Amino acid sequence: MYDLTGFQRDLLYAIAGQDEPHGLAIKEELEDYYETEIHHGRLYPNLDTLVEKGLVEKGQIDRRTNYYNITRRGQREIEARREWETQYVEV
Repeated sequence: MYDLTGFQRDLLYAIAGQDEPHGLAIKEELEDYYETEIHHGRLYPNLDTLVEKGLVEKGQIDRRTNYYNITRRGQREIEARREWETQYVEV
């Protein structure tokens, strides 16, 4: 997880919090969080990076729509990150 950008980490968390979200659902979730528009040119290359790193898997709903799902490795990375964070910030 240390080699991900903040945006990529946020993508990973947004995917983990939903049930097989499609790209538009992820985009809307992050737009709500960032309170600004997320462009396709930023979203999809970063999703592809997460897929390439084995943190997210991509499937196809139909010819135009993909869904994303966190992998076991992705879940382990989130858990490790949360453990690291709790060393510094109490919840």
